[in-house]
Amino acid sequence: MSKSTNFSGQPILNQLIMFLDKGKIRKIAMENQSDRYVKKFSTYNHVVVMLFLAFEGYHSIREVVLGLLSNAHKLSHLGLSYVVRRSTFSEANQRRSSKVFGDIYTSVYRKYASSLADSRLNDSDMKRLYIMDSTTMSLFKDILKGVGRNPKEGKKKGGIKAHTIIKADENVPYLIRYSEAVRHDHTFLKEVHHLPKGSIITFDKGYVDYAQYEKFTQCSIWYVTRLKDNAIYEARSEYDIPDYADSGILKDEEIVLYYGQNKQQEHRARRIAYWDSENRRLFEFISNNFELTAEKIALIYKRRWQIELLFKQLKQNFPLKYFLGDNENAIEIQIWAAMLANLLITIIRSRISRKWAFSNMVSIIRQQLMSYINIFSFLEDPEGSWRKIISENKVEYQNSLFPEMRRAYF
Repeated sequence: MSKSTNFSGQPILNQLIMFLDKGKIRKIAMENQSDRYVKKFSTYNHVVVMLFLAFEGYHSIREVVLGLLSNAHKLSHLGLSYVVRRSTFSEANQRRSSKVFGDIYTSVYRKYASSLADSRLNDSDMKRLYIMDSTTMSLFKDILKGVGRNPKEGKKKGGIKAHTIIKADENVPYLIRYSEAVRHDHTFLKEVHHLPKGSIITFDKGYVDYAQYEKFTQCSIWYVTRLKDNAIYEARSEYDIPDYADSGILKDEEIVLYYGQNKQQEHRARRIAYWDSENRRLFEFISNNFELTAEKIALIYKRRWQIELLFKQLKQNFPLKYFLGDNENAIEIQIWAAMLANLLITIIRSRISRKWAFSNMVSIIRQQLMSYINIFSFLEDPEGSWRKIISENKVEYQNSLFPEMRRAYF
């Protein structure tokens, strides 16, 4: 009987970490001196163990170590020569900078970004669209200051906020920064200055910062957001709405927003009033782009929902409810590991033609993480091996003198 193409000489986890460049990881470790005074548990080993944790969904260091011990005979495939001790693992999460994991994530993203682009997006405006938002993860301890008032009973939980930018045609984080949950979103706008000239970025009105909006205009970066209820502005001129325009467009006008001390500074913008008949809501969009149609401005903001779906995907498949350490660095490392695991599965998904729900792929990989299965062949044709076995058995027993034996196989 011939060997099935669905089986591999490497566990699935090893097939995933093959997308990591060991040479690049060594370079990042050297730049950050993350392997200084380290005997065995190198940066690369740390990354592999954290990915093992993220994919398996373990909740504690003890579970991770026991999981590694149960697969001791397969660890050599992963480049691991020993099972890390709990104390060593805990100390590494505390001392090895989370920036190293962020740099590793960025290096993998940049290497494979071109293969992640959605070829179905033909609109040039959508291909240069960036979406920005933040998501908050609650902590059981007040390690980072949480948002909201202190409760009357008990102690307020801490919280960490992940400020994220994605490209509309990719659906994986392009840029991530962490802060305590209480920190206001608008402070993250300063991270956007590096975007290419002519880029479009959309975000909700929690990021309001008129001074930064003015800098966007000077750098030819176009933003689309919503107007805050308490904004102070003056209408300058109103644009005609074409007859063929969306019936939801109520007004398209040029305004000047006043900000700063004594409201002496000005920012020229465009205000679009849009009635959403489906949800029966009035939206007021503002942008510094005067060339796009009003419908396109509304569509760009609607596309912002894509990042909310990404956050939902991350929290459903890599739930960050239990953290291995009670310090900020360990928490950030664990979040980076979840982000990297999400990125690796997205890369796999982009390389197969069969359509899979992301959660189904995560479930299969999680259940068979250390099995010797060719993940690409299996995902392309899960029934392939079984059909081959049936076909071979039919050939073997087609001239059998014992029909009951033939029926036993089929």
